[in-house]
Amino acid sequence: SARVSSGPWLSLSFLDMTSRLYDARTLKFLKEYQTERPVNAAVISPNTDHVLLGGGQEAASVTTTASSSGKFEVRFFHKIFEDEIAQVKGHFGPVNALAIQPGCKAYASGGEDGFVRIHPFPEAYFKLQS
Repeated sequence: SARVSSGPWLSLSFLDMTSRLYDARTLKFLKEYQTERPVNAAVISPNTDHVLLGGGQEAASVTTTASSSGKFEVRFFHKIFEDEIAQVKGHFGPVNALAIQPGCKAYASGGEDGFVRIHPFPEAYFKLQS
């Protein structure tokens, strides 16, 4: 297993249902986060050991599928252990953009449903062990 340095990192998302973490200085591959759907967006938390992924079923198929089966949640993965630790629902189409607020108190997700959603992190989130 690759050792994750103290940063900076680069996270790339792929339609092969993965997101990969690289050392931004050397471009060395470090970790891979696997899902069962295309990954359109990824962001690394600056203050926890978490990577957030967004995506979902391809847009062309969305109108023929219930939103719950399109897997449009934002998914949280542990940066080091690669385990999925949480999902947050809210979109009715693929998630195409993610950003964490500079003060790390909230994150935003943008979806193909035309909405940008602001999700405040609850206080309990910061008390979780990384």
